[in-house]
Amino acid sequence: MHHLGITRSSLKPDHLLQTPNTFIRTPLAGAAGVEFVVHAAPQLGARFTQMTAEFAAGGTLGPAPAQRFIYVLEGELELRAGGKEHILAPGGFAFLPQGAPHSVRALANSRAAVIEKPYEPLVGENSEAPEICVGSEAAIAAVPLMGDEALRVRSLMPDGPAYDFAVNTMTYDPGAALSMVEIHVMEHGLLMLEGGGIYKLSDSWYPVEAGDFIWMAPYCPQWFGALGKRPAKYLIYKDWRRHPLAPHPREG
Repeated sequence: MHHLGITRSSLKPDHLLQTPNTFIRTPLAGAAGVEFVVHAAPQLGARFTQMTAEFAAGGTLGPAPAQRFIYVLEGELELRAGGKEHILAPGGFAFLPQGAPHSVRALANSRAAVIEKPYEPLVGENSEAPEICVGSEAAIAAVPLMGDEALRVRSLMPDGPAYDFAVNTMTYDPGAALSMVEIHVMEHGLLMLEGGGIYKLSDSWYPVEAGDFIWMAPYCPQWFGALGKRPAKYLIYKDWRRHPLAPHPREG
């Protein structure tokens, strides 16, 4: 169907709303039987990449150029890492530290969110190196955000000085909303998983729904409220636990 140039997608200096009717698939070197929708990348101004990987049965990811986080959206992935084999079903996830040997193969047609970020080692501190982490979202206890039982967070990444980013899921009951407009130094990549609502990004207001992707630059004003008769849920990335003046790998 021809949409005559109409889309909810919007690109502004400090944010991107990317809706499925604007997704373009591309192959990437090293991967076989996989097409990628590259949502966020350095070309956008982001310090990480976030992609949706669409696997044919038997498709494989290539080597990771950085730390890699995988969250399964559909299908099943076989992960081999750290001398172990794991089967990741929907809601299953894995964190692979930079340089950790691993392989990922689809057992059926599958989709996964893939986040990659160059590691920022701590300066002047002796800390443990990040470790491989594999789990299932369903096994993680939900924590109310700021005491609000209608807004629940599940933390998918380990938290500690060795880890320089976080990935959470956030679930909003119908009508639930963030208690404030947030403005902060962290940047975000956000994939809507279920339901929908209204997102305020800078001075713009957007209806959003499952399948949409949002990138938020540092200090982008942001707020979300859930609408409809079912919960809204999203997967959200943020950089974490590093001083703003610490040198970034891209800056040397």
